Amino acid sequence: MTQVSDLSRSLVALKQDSTLVAVVELSASSWLVAGLVPGVDGKPLKKLAPEPEALVGLLDRWRAAGLKAGRVIERVVLAYEAGRDGFWLARWLRARGIEVYVIHPTSVAVSREHKRAKTDRLDAAMLLRVFVGWLRGERGHCGMVAIPTADEEDAKRPSRERESLVGESTRIINRMKSSLARLGIRGFKPQLRKAAQRLAALRTPDGLAVPPNTLDELRRDLARLALLREQIAAIEAARVERLTQAPERGPHAMVLLLARIVGVGVETADMLVQEILSRKLRDERAVARYAGLTGSPDESGAKRREKGLARSGNARVRRGLIQLAWRFLVFQKDSALVQWYRARTAAPGVRKTTMIVALARKLLVALWRMVTTGQAPQGFVLRPAA
Repeated sequence: MTQVSDLSRSLVALKQDSTLVAVVELSASSWLVAGLVPGVDGKPLKKLAPEPEALVGLLDRWRAAGLKAGRVIERVVLAYEAGRDGFWLARWLRARGIEVYVIHPTSVAVSREHKRAKTDRLDAAMLLRVFVGWLRGERGHCGMVAIPTADEEDAKRPSRERESLVGESTRIINRMKSSLARLGIRGFKPQLRKAAQRLAALRTPDGLAVPPNTLDELRRDLARLALLREQIAAIEAARVERLTQAPERGPHAMVLLLARIVGVGVETADMLVQEILSRKLRDERAVARYAGLTGSPDESGAKRREKGLARSGNARVRRGLIQLAWRFLVFQKDSALVQWYRARTAAPGVRKTTMIVALARKLLVALWRMVTTGQAPQGFVLRPAA
């Protein structure tokens, strides 16, 4: 298995006398840069225009200031929080020889005061503190996000776009049904391909036709729905074509392997591979934690309770796995995982919705082992290899 890095702490010893440390508080209008420069008293702070060239120029000036103070700058490290700007800045700076890290926002502890001061200056100082602690190799200060390549980011777009389009089509269908329900019309199915032809024949309980303005609105909704169907079909066709043309390239082999499992389609397999299974996660616990399928215990003194799922991981993976776990109860009845679930839910009083989450967690770990070792879990029914 590929050796992975532990992003919870730095594995390189920090030589603070020869390392220039900087953090950037990003915003749409400006960037606030805070730093620790060897030989320079205090912590320099500078507001810049949101331009990467200006940031590199500032780091060069700080390096020159350290050299002027008699220190040799052997290492320049910079960090910023993951957010709207994504990872383009990290890739741009790394291409120019700067060591860059992206901090996971939820891994930074903040004050629990009811009302606390929050400014870009205070946020930059906090990021600098936790980043220096991380560079010293101490756990608990913050965690870093794996920086994907441009191709890895782009590979996620078809699945995410399809999810967005499916959600938009669902909203249109629900809106159309609500408009017809106000008129007392029920049973109309906008998702049918002949829905536009049946629209003019609809009648209210009073025998009246649909009012003209409402009818025009419904026709426009049906046109948008047809366009969404075409776009979803185009995404699915392009995915199948990519898998067919290069079945062994990158994560395509993982997708095709998962798609052999009865009950797992190409869409689900592609989502799981791109979002989690192709990542270099440390172990089984890290896999379940990334999906947000771990518990969140609440213990204080004699109080012991479980607050449910942590929900701090990838929501797409979590939703997809829970849906897949329900499907497995139908398509993989003889598998060891489903038999485990049936045995646990046979006793009266056991909530099946709670145990389905446990099944989803076990299923994710089983699929992760399958794509990393090639061994199918016990009892899984597979389609013949193409």
